[in-house]
Amino acid sequence: MTSYPRPQMRAVAGGDDSPHDSCGVIGVYAQGQEVAQVAFYGLYALQHRGQESAGIATATGKRIHNHTSMGLVSQAFRESDLDRLEGHIAIGHTRYSTTGSTQLHNAQPIMASYDGRELALAHNGNVINAEEIRRELLALGCSFTSGTDSEVIAQLLASASGEGWPERVSYIMRRLRGAYSLTVLTKDTLIGIRDPHGVRPLCLGKMDGGWVIASESCALDHLGAQYIRELDPGEMVMVDKDGLTSIPYSGELPKPAPCVFEYIYFARADSLLGDKLTYLTRQALGRQLAREHPAEADIVIGIPDTATAAAVGYAQEANIPYSEGLVRNRYVGRTFIQPDQRFRELGVKMKFNPLPEVIRGKRVTIVDDSIVRGTTTPHVIDMVRKAGAIEVHVRVCAPPIRFPCHFGVDMATKQELIAANLSIDEIRQFINADSLGYLSVEGLLRTVGSSQDTFCSACFTGNYPIPVQLEMDKLTLEQP
Repeated sequence: MTSYPRPQMRAVAGGDDSPHDSCGVIGVYAQGQEVAQVAFYGLYALQHRGQESAGIATATGKRIHNHTSMGLVSQAFRESDLDRLEGHIAIGHTRYSTTGSTQLHNAQPIMASYDGRELALAHNGNVINAEEIRRELLALGCSFTSGTDSEVIAQLLASASGEGWPERVSYIMRRLRGAYSLTVLTKDTLIGIRDPHGVRPLCLGKMDGGWVIASESCALDHLGAQYIRELDPGEMVMVDKDGLTSIPYSGELPKPAPCVFEYIYFARADSLLGDKLTYLTRQALGRQLAREHPAEADIVIGIPDTATAAAVGYAQEANIPYSEGLVRNRYVGRTFIQPDQRFRELGVKMKFNPLPEVIRGKRVTIVDDSIVRGTTTPHVIDMVRKAGAIEVHVRVCAPPIRFPCHFGVDMATKQELIAANLSIDEIRQFINADSLGYLSVEGLLRTVGSSQDTFCSACFTGNYPIPVQLEMDKLTLEQP
């Protein structure tokens, strides 16, 4: 095989070559109930959106309690922690960092107070003018304890002028540029906010005696809540003792730009996006991929778990048998333990194990959701070849990722993106595949049911819905 220079790569815990979403958020209001446990189980359902830290804040009507810790949701809370989180209002957060380091001081919910006004905030997204606003807030006398854009939003909201929360939220929406789906807690009120472009998902559900706001509808299902709808771009919902109030965006709305990668990868397959089941959308992406890039093969396998539905759709359209050819170890997640070289080289093997009896002697089509840095895919293909595959054809149910994300996804820098540095045929040779096909941008957008202008597809096209001038360092706000 011809040797191609490897794009600049950075180490990723666990060797994962997938993009990482920034966070999952939840909010619960239920009079007469202790809602910390409700928020806890909601966060469990959103664990796929962030695995670095987790936290829950609650309110009693008179005071706010907050608990944050590093690690998975199951590691971040003991029963005694939940017992101390009294109140009938709660917000929760599970984090994957896009601004700020992986440290406890950056865990959320973030607390903020100004002139006697106190709140807690959980954020999914990325605000691109956070540094500028942070300087203004420092000049006003605000102090910061973290290196996140989320604390900038919290301090801006706490210090905003206005007669009530709708006016203050309207003010911050005029100031912030970027992506933000928020759950906010005051001493007596739960607030949900979705930015005017609607980049990150946020939905509303009804449960016995209260309301739930969550990043994805799968969290509502786990809590036995009834899915009502997604929040509109620019919408604020407020829940207090008088019930739920919806406040639409006060200005002229920009074009909606929900992240199309939610449909491909981020959202759980059992969540609703655009009122469609994500699993069925991914099946349709696989069918479109088969129409665009057929392959002569004996079996189709998917990279579990996010590409499984697309692989099933591909197999159906291509009339090729689908089979599980790789088994995923579901208990391998991100780790803060640095393994020695012997185990580092086994990273992919720890995550996936092939089924040689299924693969041996077969021409295999592997369907994946994306290729970001190209660090994992060659190892997976090598594993499949060693299991006896006589040909390996790779099909990707996303277009080539050529541009970084600035709106809440830790994708990579442009220098690290393999498709920004190599042609498709060079990538094919680099990963050692017999053939390689990516879904087209047009096919992607047509399949998810919209035109180019309706989704943010900037990681494929470079056409950002919000102008971005410079590639930002995620640690910028932690600089002195």
